[in-house]
Amino acid sequence: MDAIESFETRIAAQSPDLISTGNPELDYILGGGLSPNCFILVEGDPGVGKTTMALQFALEGLRKDEPVLYLTLSEGEEELRSVARSHGFDLDNLTIIDLSPGSELLGVDESTMFHPSEVELSELTQAITSAFEQHKPKRVVIDTLRELRHLSQSDLRYRRQLIALKSFFRSKQCTVLLIDDRLEKVDLQLQGVVRGTIELQRHTPDYGRVRRRLQVSKMRGHQVRTGFHDFTIIRGGLKIYPRLVVAEHRGGFRHEAVSGGFPELDELLGGGLQRGTSTLILGAAGTGKSSLTAGYAVASADQRGRSAIYVFDETAQNYLERCEGLNIPMRRYRDEGRVQLRQVDSAELSASEFAWHIRRAVEQDDVAFVAIDSLNGYMHAMPDAHYLRGQLHELLSYLNSKGVTTMITLSQHGMVGVNVESPVETSYLADANILLRYFEHQGRVRKAISVIKKRTGGHETAIRELAFSGDGIRIGPPLDQFRGVLTGTPEYFGDDQPLLNLKP
Repeated sequence: MDAIESFETRIAAQSPDLISTGNPELDYILGGGLSPNCFILVEGDPGVGKTTMALQFALEGLRKDEPVLYLTLSEGEEELRSVARSHGFDLDNLTIIDLSPGSELLGVDESTMFHPSEVELSELTQAITSAFEQHKPKRVVIDTLRELRHLSQSDLRYRRQLIALKSFFRSKQCTVLLIDDRLEKVDLQLQGVVRGTIELQRHTPDYGRVRRRLQVSKMRGHQVRTGFHDFTIIRGGLKIYPRLVVAEHRGGFRHEAVSGGFPELDELLGGGLQRGTSTLILGAAGTGKSSLTAGYAVASADQRGRSAIYVFDETAQNYLERCEGLNIPMRRYRDEGRVQLRQVDSAELSASEFAWHIRRAVEQDDVAFVAIDSLNGYMHAMPDAHYLRGQLHELLSYLNSKGVTTMITLSQHGMVGVNVESPVETSYLADANILLRYFEHQGRVRKAISVIKKRTGGHETAIRELAFSGDGIRIGPPLDQFRGVLTGTPEYFGDDQPLLNLKP
């Protein structure tokens, strides 16, 4: 804890002179912004959003009435303006100097035609320094260094030119953003010259949309939030989803029980679920995991305010119709704003982006109950099961610290019998585990519910019958006169009929 407090203290104590990048989430990751009057490198794969980030940085300077100079060395000015138009950026007040191959500025004299095979590197650097002296900017963007590297023809000459440019700008009291392609091998020549490096990466999975992430891999004398942070490119710039760090999100709340809406379930759970805890509902497909979760979401909305349900495996419309068929007034609660129902496409949403949506619901919309239905769909947003457990642990810990009651469903493989198993072991992450199983009796398929774990207090160890109908959710008395219910083929040794009356 002391280490975390020390980290937060160092973030708060950083220089108030830090300058904004034009992206609030990136400023947050950087601990407030960039150090002024230095070289900062933004490197990444083609199409990852480097130019978009640079434009946000430049436009932020204009918003602060700072003179800004944008030097485009690879793409022409019209191409840059096309990118800006796609985001709705207004570049009318931005000074753009086109030093790209074939530009008019470097093509007035045939002997100085800008082409890597024909022009000396000194002519390009002279054009850069002349443009600065003419416009006296506080922010400079050089996009990209690829042309400088090609013209240098050797590592030694390239390094000398970088050092010369750094020395020139250092005395000019301006912040320079360098844009470069990410090389397979780390460019030590460039890394040794810049104050900090922001690395952008792009990955195309076998299925789903392109995934993008960034990290601040270097920032001298500056405390930053390390690790990878997912982001997307939308109209208006980069939308960054900072990595969730639970220790930075503390909260106090009153510990109290949350009822499920009917006494039998509360008895089974030893009085109900506790606020600030997570519950995992396991069972085969069709056992009623989603229905139980929906009932709890509505009951919690009555007791504590708003609830949020994130549905991965079915459409929101089907979810609403199923709830109405079970006499759960989900549609009315959604229309009144008491329950947020979100349909999630795991192929289009990364884990960090999903966590960001939940954080916004909790912190901005005062959501007190969160349901993730189901973990099977959530798994598709993860590279592997190991990452799933780490991400889920962070998310559940965050929700617990905020006093949110969380329910997660997990569909098990298999239907009836002892060969029912989970696709991934996550039961240890939740504070309570509810198990739903099918069992057969007198030629009828029935359902059973039991609580197999609850960290916060006692719970009933009995196995009860669970049924769903147009009248709602029903839970029967303990199945004391059965043996082997969880095997799917129990043995009945009683004298009376202890089961619920199922309508045909």
